[in-house]
Amino acid sequence: MSSWQLQDAKARLSEVVKKAAKEGPQRITLHGEPAAVVLSEADYRRLKEPPRRFIDFIRGSPLKGVELDLARDRSPQRKIGL
Repeated sequence: MSSWQLQDAKARLSEVVKKAAKEGPQRITLHGEPAAVVLSEADYRRLKEPPRRFIDFIRGSPLKGVELDLARDRSPQRKIGL
């Protein structure tokens, strides 16, 4: 993430906004400390989306319907090579 001092960000606001859109979030510092972050509209919308319910995530999986072999080895011992 690029970092801008507040006075530079104010003087070059359009560049900060363009970089946020193309390169990702831009951090703005005040007296050397992080103070704000400029996000693209797309990043902001993604953050504001309500989280998907887990069941909806599973139902939308591209692996839905794939058969898995989940059989376990029921033998009392396993050989381990040391």
